[in-house]
Amino acid sequence: MSNFKPGEINGIVIKDLVRNEDDRGWLIELFRKDMIEDGIFPQMSYISLTNPGIARGPHEHLDQTDYFCFTGSSTFKLVFWDNRKDSATYKNKMVLNTGENSPMMVIVPPGIVHAYKNTGDKPGLVINLPNRLYAGRGKKEKVDEIRYEDDQNSPFKVD
Repeated sequence: MSNFKPGEINGIVIKDLVRNEDDRGWLIELFRKDMIEDGIFPQMSYISLTNPGIARGPHEHLDQTDYFCFTGSSTFKLVFWDNRKDSATYKNKMVLNTGENSPMMVIVPPGIVHAYKNTGDKPGLVINLPNRLYAGRGKKEKVDEIRYEDDQNSPFKVD
């Protein structure tokens, strides 16, 4: 049983992304150095495709900040749990819906457990620009991730 309560979570940054459309299609600015602090400046980027009904996470990072961009082509449910004992919003849980009809950027600091699920009816793309290299330089370090997906007793459930 989860003892997290609904509420805002300090440190999560949420910004609507602006879709600039014309007869050629559309363009969305995902990242601008003048939009974020130097400490969370991206060190890499990746794009993933998540099929309908599939969740990624929940997991958390000890040091890494994630910089997610949800632009479509589907809809996603995002769930966050503040697992930082020194946070004023410790034990808060936050849920957002985003994607094709509501594109947004979400910055998730370390210590916040997070997951997303494709709740649409078609595959959806997610872009992440984290401030740490996955598995460090040359992929020779331990991955900064605590995974909860396979823990049946985890308080972190997407549904």
